[in-house]
Amino acid sequence: MEKLISSRCNLQSVPESYILPPERRPGELIVPLCNTIPVIDLHGEFGCNRSELIQQIIKSSQEFGFFQLVNHGVSVELMRDVLIVAKKFFELPAEDKASLYSEDPKQCCRLYTSIDYATEKVHFWRDNLRHPCHPLKDHLHHWPQKPTQYREVVGRYSVEVRKLSFWLLDLIRDGLGLESGYFRDNLSQVQLMALNHYPPCPDPSLTLGLPKHSDVNLITLLNQQDVLGLQVLKDEKWLAVEPLPNAFVVNIGLMLQIISNGKLKSADHRVVTNTSVTRTTVASFIHPSSDSHIEPAKVLVSKRSPPLYRAFIYKDFVITYRVHTHEGKPPLEHLELPS
Repeated sequence: MEKLISSRCNLQSVPESYILPPERRPGELIVPLCNTIPVIDLHGEFGCNRSELIQQIIKSSQEFGFFQLVNHGVSVELMRDVLIVAKKFFELPAEDKASLYSEDPKQCCRLYTSIDYATEKVHFWRDNLRHPCHPLKDHLHHWPQKPTQYREVVGRYSVEVRKLSFWLLDLIRDGLGLESGYFRDNLSQVQLMALNHYPPCPDPSLTLGLPKHSDVNLITLLNQQDVLGLQVLKDEKWLAVEPLPNAFVVNIGLMLQIISNGKLKSADHRVVTNTSVTRTTVASFIHPSSDSHIEPAKVLVSKRSPPLYRAFIYKDFVITYRVHTHEGKPPLEHLELPS
């Protein structure tokens, strides 16, 4: 528990173990706000202007690898309440969180800090609570009992965001021309919820909340406070993502890049800190099951468009992804086939 960065009150300087090598630091340069990030408006109901929505989502996923989603059907109250309960969790006394803290990634509901604190050379300015969500009846009893409203609020939220995630995957499926049920039937999807907590940092130029990475999964929906922190790499330049009220940031995962045979892009992104305000986010990740067979969809492969990646089992890739991401290596490089 003492390793949690949020447990280290009144730090006047960045501990040496959090200071990144000069080439990996965010530095003191001002990162411009990105005013070209796609914003897709669902107009409050699923299914409206379906063909137009498909075109917008595919174009955004090809050019940026992410977009912001507004008027998406998840209530303003629920979006707000899940961020409030997440913030309350991290503000709990240490004794109320101690039973959840673990450095074992196999623990079902796990509170930890940085990414892999025990083995990494430099730590990251983040505490994280992560647990599976679906089906609720199998996992709910492992979740925190405090704050008292945690299970009820996060439970309702996880159901709504899962429904929205699969609706987006169905649109992507149609936009790519994949067969009906491709994601729902061919891949047994796992939903993980991650609560991220980034306390104020004495010198944000020296460290990061999260390093440069692409999401390993299929699709991510991020609900964030109105505090700057998320940055995306576009044309080799970092751009700050301005939080929109009650919007989801949707990230295309590496598995969608592979399944689409490179037609969709998984964007590199990172998280920076600030000196004055705690930033809290809630991310829902849709993963394939660990034993899923992943490869470019056969309908997207031809003599004119040969496969860009070799086939693999998802759990095997996750192991190499962690190693390569920590080492700063491109995670797909070892899967790429010669052109």
